[in-house]
Amino acid sequence: MIKPVLLWTDVLIFVLVAIVVVFALYARYHEHLRAPWRQVFRSRTGVASLLVLSLYVLIALLDSVHFRLPLATKVGAAQATAITQQQDHYSVEVLSLLDMVVKPLREQGEKTYSAPLATELFARETVESADGGQQRLYPRLRYGGAHLEDPAADRKMDLFKRSVVAILSALLLWLVLMTLLLRLLARRRQLSLALMLDNILHQRESVPWVVVVLVSALLLVLIMLMMQLAPHYHLFGTDKVGQDVLYQALKSIRTALAIGTLTTLVMLPFAVLLGILAGYFRGWVDDVIQYLYTTLNSIPGVLLIAAAVLMLQVYIDTHAELFATDAERADMRLLFLCLILGITSWTGLCRLLRGETLKIREVEYIQAATAFGVRSSRIISRHILPNVMHIVLISVVLDFSGLVLAEAVLSYVGVGVDPSMHSWGNMINSARLEMAREPMVWWALVAAFIFMFVLVLAANLFADVVRDAFDPRLRKG
Repeated sequence: MIKPVLLWTDVLIFVLVAIVVVFALYARYHEHLRAPWRQVFRSRTGVASLLVLSLYVLIALLDSVHFRLPLATKVGAAQATAITQQQDHYSVEVLSLLDMVVKPLREQGEKTYSAPLATELFARETVESADGGQQRLYPRLRYGGAHLEDPAADRKMDLFKRSVVAILSALLLWLVLMTLLLRLLARRRQLSLALMLDNILHQRESVPWVVVVLVSALLLVLIMLMMQLAPHYHLFGTDKVGQDVLYQALKSIRTALAIGTLTTLVMLPFAVLLGILAGYFRGWVDDVIQYLYTTLNSIPGVLLIAAAVLMLQVYIDTHAELFATDAERADMRLLFLCLILGITSWTGLCRLLRGETLKIREVEYIQAATAFGVRSSRIISRHILPNVMHIVLISVVLDFSGLVLAEAVLSYVGVGVDPSMHSWGNMINSARLEMAREPMVWWALVAAFIFMFVLVLAANLFADVVRDAFDPRLRKG
């Protein structure tokens, strides 16, 4: 039996998923919330970016289910017969469901650097020949292209065949999924398959299904290419210790999403509560809250984060007995980084909510409720809070990409996540020295850049669509 490992960030990630599900169910039965989201799903940009973000979220959730595998030990019997039985001993290595899915990437390590799709090491080594002499050559990789008898002659044809198989498999799977989707839509609309297909092709549906179909086809092709090539080649090469760079990039997705989402859980209560209180009560309450976030803004954020992370590192080093595995120690530093980023990033949203609340409290229905003696808590919860939620949602979505980039910058300067944890910032930090080699080792930096660029671009595009849908000044009728 495997031993589940529940990290703090795992708990918070699934709590956040539960909150999103509850909010979706709540918004489904309230038209004022459902209408803006309907506009989001009618946008081609919104649907395309949401599909890409969903793939990232799926990978992060798979990487958030952690466990430890049991160790099998041999015990001698009375007649000195060795038998194998399971003991209550588990491996110190913490794995996730993603590690099981991409097991070949995790286990097929090389000796050192190898270029993308290569079959030989990146650097020459001195190898003894059969006659006892020595020669400098590029040694074969242990796993990359190991199935080829003559890599120089067979590699290109093998890559071509596997790519064709991947594309054909993706298209076949895509046809099956699209057929099921078409039948489902036709049944819901009570139309024939031919008429439903004609509506989709001529864009008569409210949802841009053509965009869904095209983006889904592209994602399936990329996934099938990885599934066909990754077990036999290193798509993005290997790093200095021979670990697959694609594996590192995939594992870094959870770190980026954790930074971008868990920080929101920390930041929102401060920003919403203090911003509304400052704008509604004004007077000395407003002065105290303004003094608080002005003082916090005057402290350089990087210095505050660096000091907090170094204090935590000292605590971890002096209380090593509290952490059973390296994963728990790295997870505590990730959680603490989310807390620090949340504490230092709530001031901007708080200022926006304060200004919006100052405006809302002067409208007629708020003045009437105050005149009738309605409690302030009820006015805030029933009238002010719903009218500032569009600002909250827009700010959260817009700040997500900024937090992802902040993790990369902090890890680059050495005050981000634990060095043992996979993150794009750590990959970029490691690539800093590799770029100075001759010849240059560029693929780790390119892999981190591609994965980060796609995530941030999709998040920014989705944020623009959400802003247009929820901003009352821009909302379409």
